[in-house]
Amino acid sequence: MEPVWFNSYPKEVSKTIDFSQYSSLSDILKESVVNYPERPAVSNLGVTLSYSELDKKSSDFAAYLQKELGMQKGDKLALMMPNLLQYPIALYGALKAGVVIVNVNPLYTPRELKHQLNDSGANAILLLENFANTLEEVIDEVQLKHIILTNVGDACSGLKKFIVNFAVKYIKKMIPAHSVSVIKFTDAMSQGSTLQFEPVSVEQQDTAFLQYTGGTTGVSKGAVLSHRNMIANLMQTDAWMRPFLELGKETIITALPLYHIFSLTVNCLLFTRAGGHSILITNPRDMKGFCKTLQQYPFTAITGVNTLFNGLCNTNAFKALDFSKLRLTIGGGMAVQKSVSDAWEKVTGVPILEGYGLTETSPVVSMNPLNAKTYSGTIGLPVPNTDIQIRDDNNNQLGFKEAGELWVKGPQVMEGYLNRPDETAKVIDDGGWLATGDIATIDEAGYLRIVDRKKDMILVSGFNVYPNEIEDIVALHAGVLEVAAIGEPDEIKGEVVKICVVKKEPEITEEDLIKHCREHLTGYKIPKVVEFYDELPKTNVGKILRKELRK
Repeated sequence: MEPVWFNSYPKEVSKTIDFSQYSSLSDILKESVVNYPERPAVSNLGVTLSYSELDKKSSDFAAYLQKELGMQKGDKLALMMPNLLQYPIALYGALKAGVVIVNVNPLYTPRELKHQLNDSGANAILLLENFANTLEEVIDEVQLKHIILTNVGDACSGLKKFIVNFAVKYIKKMIPAHSVSVIKFTDAMSQGSTLQFEPVSVEQQDTAFLQYTGGTTGVSKGAVLSHRNMIANLMQTDAWMRPFLELGKETIITALPLYHIFSLTVNCLLFTRAGGHSILITNPRDMKGFCKTLQQYPFTAITGVNTLFNGLCNTNAFKALDFSKLRLTIGGGMAVQKSVSDAWEKVTGVPILEGYGLTETSPVVSMNPLNAKTYSGTIGLPVPNTDIQIRDDNNNQLGFKEAGELWVKGPQVMEGYLNRPDETAKVIDDGGWLATGDIATIDEAGYLRIVDRKKDMILVSGFNVYPNEIEDIVALHAGVLEVAAIGEPDEIKGEVVKICVVKKEPEITEEDLIKHCREHLTGYKIPKVVEFYDELPKTNVGKILRKELRK
């Protein structure tokens, strides 16, 4: 397809990028240390590290990996923790040492953890002690050589470290009993500070991350993301965003976990290059604590998913904050509903600009222009050096506004799935095009719109019904807090539409919602089944799990 989207690019955004200037991701931090040595880099639990301090601490950790653990370039370190200062310290330390990072969701079950550690071949793991009991259940079934344990307050100093760790363990009782033999993170950092880090030659073709998919379509697979993939996507998003950022002056709220590819690339790597100050939110579900942190830092940018924005907009403490500095809100990970975007803009005065990406694309494929003034309902335009096609089930290219599977090609597309050439071949064709599994359309101006996940499509009497459309309509009802639409088996129609609803107003009924839908939807799209829930199942990132609802 001709790149019609170039005609809609902001004049400040280049159509192409050059990502040859960096050999590895560790060069990003090195550059920012030169440009912003004393600028705050990252804050958490009231502790702030400057770029120089982050550089020093990450080198200490790298030295420990090299000299004490004997880890070499290509070895694999699993990171299993929420957003704490220990994460960026370990992240940049491992990258400096040429060690491959295996990001692990700390809420994994023992079965899921065992699979990921064995599949990745992880040599070592750094994890929060809160989750050590999960590791203990499978410790004899994995090949780990080293276990480094950290506590929530370990990046604090003196009395504060003691108070935080004491409260977590003995007052809140958040650490289940375990008997895992470990190395303490604080000891590792102390020893590393006495050792000399030996620089390692890392090239773009080397693997940077094994980023595992959620496993919603089967066994979780490790997407092999090279330094080239990540640098390319960093530079693509940088080209898109930098003209609208104030270098060395941005403060971004990082509520999405850094082990998630969206937060990792945008909040961590991109804002590091821009000299940004990232505020790590360890537990965004604690809305009271979250808003208290937001009050302390006049933030200029925030990223999130639809459920996060919705939760904040329904929190009084959030509504009372000062948003005079906020200029940028980016949504991703799942579709942003218009009702949520409208509520967000009403509260903050800033629209949610939606983007789109996948683990397999490092992750950004498209974004709305940062100079957009309103929510568009689209996922924006392909970022520089990205080609897209819309294909039907027979692999034929479709035209404007015709719905088909979105295919992507660009330097950000993964190298493949680890040790799964058969699975790789299913999603990457001989021309290097990646099948996203998402149904999309593109208009004449180049704007992409996700219609839905291919597998989530509901088939009613031969008609395609896309859950996102149903959810958007139901969410417009003032009495609805959250909604998910799924297919319910039906002997006559094959499937009918079922909606799973969390109430905002307790008095709303099934009849109220069906009447509302009749006003906005054609007959076969109107829900035939309504179920009310106290809460909907979600991933740790906040994405609603339709698969779990279908069960």
